[in-house]
Amino acid sequence: MQSIQSRRNAIQWGRWTMAALLGIGWGLSIPVPARAADGPSVEMLNTGMNALWVMLSAVLVLFMQAGFILLESGSTRMKNAGHIAGKTVFTVGLCSLVYWAVGYGLIFGSGGSGFIGWGDFFFNPQGADGLPPFVFFTFQFAFAAVALSIAWGGFAERAKLSVYVVFTILFTAVIYPVVAHWIWGGGWLAEHGKQDFAGSTVVHLTGAMAALAATLLLKPRLGRFAGKGASGEMKGHNQVYTTLGVLILWIGWFGFNAGSTLAVDDGFFGYVAMNTQLGAGAGAIAALAISWIVNGKADIPTILNGTLAGLVAITASCAFVEPWAAVLIGLVAGVLVFYSTKLFDKLRIDDPIYALSVHGMAGIWGTLSNGIFATTELAAKVGVGTGGLLDTGSFHQLGVQAYGIAAAGAFAFLASYGLLYGIKQISGLRVREDQEVMGLDLSEHGEYGYPEQMGQLDAPQHNRSASSPVPQPIGHSPAKPVVLRR
Repeated sequence: MQSIQSRRNAIQWGRWTMAALLGIGWGLSIPVPARAADGPSVEMLNTGMNALWVMLSAVLVLFMQAGFILLESGSTRMKNAGHIAGKTVFTVGLCSLVYWAVGYGLIFGSGGSGFIGWGDFFFNPQGADGLPPFVFFTFQFAFAAVALSIAWGGFAERAKLSVYVVFTILFTAVIYPVVAHWIWGGGWLAEHGKQDFAGSTVVHLTGAMAALAATLLLKPRLGRFAGKGASGEMKGHNQVYTTLGVLILWIGWFGFNAGSTLAVDDGFFGYVAMNTQLGAGAGAIAALAISWIVNGKADIPTILNGTLAGLVAITASCAFVEPWAAVLIGLVAGVLVFYSTKLFDKLRIDDPIYALSVHGMAGIWGTLSNGIFATTELAAKVGVGTGGLLDTGSFHQLGVQAYGIAAAGAFAFLASYGLLYGIKQISGLRVREDQEVMGLDLSEHGEYGYPEQMGQLDAPQHNRSASSPVPQPIGHSPAKPVVLRR
């Protein structure tokens, strides 16, 4: 019996071997053009690998929106959590349509000038060499969506839902494309050698300046600054959400920075990823240390802000500096974000998710750091600008970085302020005081994100309108009416 079974196994193995050989021979007989020479085959493989890497990076950057949902909702009050989560989803959806229609063309359109691009509207390329154009489009759109989400920090807990719709269109079609074209689309700052590898200026500073314009026009939340010099601190409702949001953003940042190499064939994306990690880690440690030293406690929101500040700062310089400089950039960012939040608080500027400190101040520092720490060798590798002050002894690159920040920041702020001021005059920006007190979940959407905790399930829902009395959160007293001048 064993002999018969052995023969059967041998016959079966023989059949499998013959089938494999026939399959290989059939494959080798196919006249594939790539087999004509080794060069085209390697080139096709490189292109495919680069496209796969950039597409994966685009997904990572887009997934950062989940981080923004948790970060922003966790940093604000429970009665607005559902609103914040929902508006993030629909604004990203609207942003994608506007970016497809006009945004991409105003950045990368070949028929424009140093100020603005022109062409490729309703994006539909006929073909291109190198990276597939649809992959590049998806990757670039994800950056525009991040800039928009940063801007929403200045609107949080008090802006009308309709304002999010209108400003999404205007920001994606008018504000972001101009700054992105100047630096990434071959505009005048690109011609001057402005270094911003993955967007400390283009994405983070632009979004922060829009947030600043919004918070100045909207005024502080009710009760935020009760009297002259007073600061009514409004704690976020869920530190675990905020922390998880930061971790998701941290992971997504590898698509943000390392993905901006647009290639994997030389392994440089690994160097960029390492610098990104070093900057983030240094920012977290610096923020922990400074809060512990100054306040006597290791404040968790400060640690989280320091981590993000380190990431924002290293975004411009991750491909231009050596690892020791990445650590130093992150350390400075972690300290800077701690003191800048105190400064904005003293100025009575209500910034619920610290967008101005994390993305604005750290974005400025990160962009300037190129002019100090960039090396001539890495600048030549990337193909933008020159080495910084420490490497060349020249202030040239630092000067380019400085006036690039001034130009981009001023445009983003003035354009955002002007457009939002126009909306304010036409339809208003802010919800009514009674709507703000009840929360935007109920006033704008008809139900709370946390119905049990807010006591909403204690009463019938079918007859309730937005103007009906609202059950107060369990264990909380009704907010005192505050007279707000708009």
